[in-house]
Amino acid sequence: MQYNKLVRDNIPEILKGKNIKSIVHIADDEEYEAALRNKVQEEVNEFLEDVCLEEAADVLEVIQALCNFKKIDFNNLEETKKKKAQERGVFIKRIILERTEE
Repeated sequence: MQYNKLVRDNIPEILKGKNIKSIVHIADDEEYEAALRNKVQEEVNEFLEDVCLEEAADVLEVIQALCNFKKIDFNNLEETKKKKAQERGVFIKRIILERTEE
């Protein structure tokens, strides 16, 4: 079966333990960034199909990896989120902006 996609680090060992031969390679920076971007979309789509804790964790894992690759301090992410929440609010009130008028 052909995949050509980014997988979690332990997947080759898990497959080996199941007597499944896998062919892998280590991505260079360009391929890795592209693979992370594709993985984010894949995981978000899966989360939207099944909104649950497991899928949310997968999205967060890939976001964290992409932040790490792009040298975005993941520890500052929560602080930035809080600051934006204070300035602009969150999404609890279910407000839908229909239009604006000048």
